[in-house]
Amino acid sequence: MESQNKPLRLVMMGTGHFALPAFRSLYDSPHEVVGIFTQPDRLGKGHHQHRHPLKELAEENKTPVFQPQNVNSPESLSRLRALDADLCVVAAYGQILSAELLEIPKLGAINLHASLLPKYRGAAPVLYAILNGETETGITIFQIEPKLDAGPILDVEKTMILPKETTGELTERLSHQAVPVLQRVLEGFRKGTLRKTIQKTDRVTKAPSLKKSAGIIDWSKTAKEIACHIRAMQPWPNPFTFLNLSDGRQLRAIISDVEVCAEEILEDSTGRELGTITKCDGKNLLVQTGEGQLQILELKPEGKPSMPIASFLNGYALEAGDRFGK
Repeated sequence: MESQNKPLRLVMMGTGHFALPAFRSLYDSPHEVVGIFTQPDRLGKGHHQHRHPLKELAEENKTPVFQPQNVNSPESLSRLRALDADLCVVAAYGQILSAELLEIPKLGAINLHASLLPKYRGAAPVLYAILNGETETGITIFQIEPKLDAGPILDVEKTMILPKETTGELTERLSHQAVPVLQRVLEGFRKGTLRKTIQKTDRVTKAPSLKKSAGIIDWSKTAKEIACHIRAMQPWPNPFTFLNLSDGRQLRAIISDVEVCAEEILEDSTGRELGTITKCDGKNLLVQTGEGQLQILELKPEGKPSMPIASFLNGYALEAGDRFGK
């Protein structure tokens, strides 16, 4: 790779919070940020405008901000050409970049991706890593090509997934881990020392976007699988189930913390339906799964704040034999 021997002119492309630490670090680097492309502002509930952290970062640093509905439109491409960028740095942008766009920056575009590619290509790599019980993940920076997340790898940083880590917590941690990786890659571009590694297509796995309904807990899964699901679905779409109360009511509840039952507290599950409460003694709430039992530690009844299980049991008269599920 040819050496640049000078600071790079960078265009940032991103929207989500995941991009924020890495993009902030660019302002402390020797490189020049000449523009940012981010998603258009949108209104939330009550028609209040969502906070837009990357736009705010750019405005704080007097960087031109562009918010096209379609980044590949002729007008958007014209604006990018006018910035005369060496490289586009992309993270959590939410739009696919066309081949025509990728040809505009002198060095193309790179993407910060929260998985160990080629595993978990797609929009939700952290969620799927936790959902599938992975113990390791990391940051991959790769050269963007028109095919989704398929370009050659430029640098990787691995990390262990902590036993209780949720998607939100791990995403936040990875966003900070991306900072030194990005700085190494930029220095490699500047010095011409980068080495590209082609992704092995036989190891590709996908991590597509989910629907809200993916949050529902399937009690036919094993206790371990449900525990992974509950961590993976936080903060969105949130892991939820229905508690069938003895008076005939159904209570929707988000379950936010569980443990796979240790042998010493397991209850006899002979003949128990999936989702049945096998133990309820004021401090412990155990539930039958497709394999093993799950101890519920914290949940949020509909319309109530999240609470530890002891507090929940103080307010709801449950007993062994009551059931979670549809």
